Parts: sequence; structure tokens; C-alpha cells
Amino acid sequence: MTYLQSIFAFGFLALGLSFFAQSAQAQERMSKKYITILAERVINAPAAKVWEIMVLDYGRISNFSPFIYTSDYENGSLKGEVGAERKCHFNESGSRFAHEKILAIDAENMVMQNAVVEAGKLPMDTQNSQAFYRVKDNGDGTCTASYEFQFRAKPAFMTKLMRSSFQKQLDETLMGLDHYVRTGEVVNAQIGNWKSLRAQYD
Repeated sequence: MTYLQSIFAFGFLALGLSFFAQSAQAQERMSKKYITILAERVINAPAAKVWEIMVLDYGRISNFSPFIYTSDYENGSLKGEVGAERKCHFNESGSRFAHEKILAIDAENMVMQNAVVEAGKLPMDTQNSQAFYRVKDNGDGTCTASYEFQFRAKPAFMTKLMRSSFQKQLDETLMGLDHYVRTGEVVNAQIGNWKSLRAQYD
């Protein structure tokens, strides 16, 4: 191995170890029993474009989520990187919200770890709720975008009851992402246009 190859290899190793350390530290917060749900969708667009909209433009999730009225950056960087925070409002008054924070990013493999750090009028155990956003290049001009959501409700007995509701939200948010990526048309609860668009994505 040449000197230059050694430098590159060390750089990739350091990047991987950094993400592992961030993830291990974040995983410590998930100390109680939780449920995991997964949503994924093949999108006819380059992986880099989907990653940019889904993760790098972190504070603008209201561009494609049918369930969010507004979203914006709160603290940290004004782009999708470790430490960036956003607040997503789920009703018009803003009283129901999720305050989220990026815990770790592996840009090379397009994986982001996101945590709910505060919830307003939502039955969420914020110490035991997090999500992994992933984008996989399918090698044919399409990609597969996915959400893996690990959560525990508060009170705990509601966890299983909320499973189907969260599954629906994740599935339809990926449909909204698909629509926004391909058309540029914003989809959110404030505009209220999802009901007329959804039939295209069943």
C-alpha cells in the first residue's frame, strides 16, 4: 500500500469510527423496551438528490410531510449535520410538536440518526425515541429511501396502540418525499393538498 493509499484508508477508518462512536453514545439513551417500525420506498431519482432533500435540508421537512404544518431550524447548524435541531409542528397553533436533533451522520453510506428531544402534547418518551434515515443508491438511477423509527410512548401502554398510526405517517411521508423530489410541489398539512395527491402513490 502506498503512502497516499494509507492516508485515504486512515481517513475512511476515522470517519467510520466517528459515526460508530456517535451512534454508540446516542444508543445509550434507548434504555427501555421500545418498538421498531420500518418504512421504505423506491424513488425514481438519484440518491444524492433524495439525500439532500431528506437529510441535508433538515429543517424543511414540511416541504414534503403531509402531517406537518410548519418546520424550522432551532439550534446548531443551518444544514443537516450533527447537532442541528429542528421543530416540527403537527397542528395549526403549534402546540403539538416534536423537537428533534441529529445525533450522527454517515454521509458516505447515507445514514442519519435523529432523536426526538422534546415533544409538545405528544405521548412520546423522548429518552427512548429515535429514527434512522437511509438512502440507498440502486445503481439504475433510482434509490430506496427509508425511515427506521424506534419509539416508546408515554404512558408505555400506548406504545403498541400507536404503532399503526406511526407506520401510516412514515409510509405517507415517503410518498410525499417522492412527490416533492420529482415535481417540486410542496406537500404539508398547512396547504392541505395531500388528500387529492395521495391516490397517485398507492
